[in-house]
Amino acid sequence: MASDAKTAGNRAPTAPADPPCNSALGETIIHGKGVVKVYDTGKIKVRALNGIDITVRKGEMVSIMGPSGCGKTTMLNCFSGIDDATSGTIFIEGKDLSKMSDNEKSRHRAKRMGFIFQNYNLLPVLTAVENVELPLLVTGVKPKVAREKAEEMLRLVGLEKRTKFKPSELSGGEQQRVTIARSLVNDPAIVWADEPTGNLDAETSRQIMDLLTRLNRENGQTFVVVSHDNTVGERANRVIKMRDGRIEREYVPLKCEK
Repeated sequence: MASDAKTAGNRAPTAPADPPCNSALGETIIHGKGVVKVYDTGKIKVRALNGIDITVRKGEMVSIMGPSGCGKTTMLNCFSGIDDATSGTIFIEGKDLSKMSDNEKSRHRAKRMGFIFQNYNLLPVLTAVENVELPLLVTGVKPKVAREKAEEMLRLVGLEKRTKFKPSELSGGEQQRVTIARSLVNDPAIVWADEPTGNLDAETSRQIMDLLTRLNRENGQTFVVVSHDNTVGERANRVIKMRDGRIEREYVPLKCEK
């Protein structure tokens, strides 16, 4: 994922919003306090994150929104353990990321997290089912078990008739569904989605967000969705608006207030 950084402004971060409307939400699964990320280019130090305080509860769908360069993707990278924060504390499922080695963080991502990318990141030489089963195979799951689980996930996203198709034979929306199936194949506690509708037309974007919302509701996994699209934020339990590396405000969409 590309870095999403700008020099931070001087606004003070707002206090976290009250919990969203979903009464099924559980305990805290993501917690960050005073998270700072500084990129040192040699000539200048750029604060991509400037004191992020955030709490996300199990089963919540949170949308991280803001203009390009505000720190959205940097925040996702730091909180998922892909990148290291410069300072502050980040706890994921009660684990302090700063006390975990790179290998421990990699294993935790492989077993407890799923990722959805704007550009799909599918291997072109593999079929849909082979792409989906790959995360299980690399963690040592037996091939027969991995194939059955991958086929189950493709049925879940409506692609049971496309299992043997390669990415080049699928539409953009179908490729994103394969990516979603792959992100869920390891039964993750948290799914991180970076601009999941960024390369899709309006109707396909709506279908993908319908799917993510349904999966969040039915499976109870926590979804953190990075986007600049306001229609994506409307589907979340809570929206976090970022600007210049800070949380500018948080709010619950109107659908939750009704």
